Amino acid sequence: MNTLKIFSSVFVFFIICSVCNAQKNAIVAHRGAWKKNNLPENSIAALRHAIDLKLPGSEFDVWRTADDSLVINHDAHYNKLLIEENNYADLIKFKLSNGEKLPTLYEYISEGKRNNKHTLLVCEIKPSEISKERGQKTGVAAVETIKKLKADKNTCYISFDYDILKKIRSIDSKTSLQYLEGNKSPKEVKSDKINGVDYHYSVFKKHPEWIKEAKDNKIILNAWTVNEASDMDWLIDHKFNYITTNEPELLQERLKVKK
Repeated sequence: MNTLKIFSSVFVFFIICSVCNAQKNAIVAHRGAWKKNNLPENSIAALRHAIDLKLPGSEFDVWRTADDSLVINHDAHYNKLLIEENNYADLIKFKLSNGEKLPTLYEYISEGKRNNKHTLLVCEIKPSEISKERGQKTGVAAVETIKKLKADKNTCYISFDYDILKKIRSIDSKTSLQYLEGNKSPKEVKSDKINGVDYHYSVFKKHPEWIKEAKDNKIILNAWTVNEASDMDWLIDHKFNYITTNEPELLQERLKVKK
């Protein structure tokens, strides 16, 4: 086996461990590591910074344009244009604040693979504002793109739309899926072969019994979007697998203090 193959095997092994077995208190940068350096959220620069910080995860959001381009943006609108009702060529007339164009999923994942030994790519599929079916097709298209780039082993998928996750599971029996809405117990998501509950931290404070239930059922525990030190400490004490935050540097500090 040559050096390249050895490296690839080690990297795949690391990511499989991250996805399937999960880590403890692993940091996920929400929309990339953008805040400290005033980078645009969901930009390639923010992703690159998360990777350079060697964070365990970096989250991003996917929409599909009117002409079926998969693009990275948090909101349904980009520069007051509804993404799902506009073509990509019209959207990229407007630059991000750092001069980047609105990235496609292909470009974003390509960068996510480059010089990346540590960072799991956490892909949020946004529910369609047009139809449930369109959202599911977007999920399938995202999975297909990521597989073509051979990045499926270092990517997991999250969504507020449960049916999007179930659709992805129907075409991929192995990929890691986490549900965001906060209205299903860990046992319920397990019954549908969903790997994790990724809820707002307030949901777990309201339903602390779900923490034990998730651990008993080997369901990944993730919480979003955790930006205050006191909330970070609570999740660290409860040994969550992942903590999603806009403040990855602060969370790194809290983890050092809590060791």
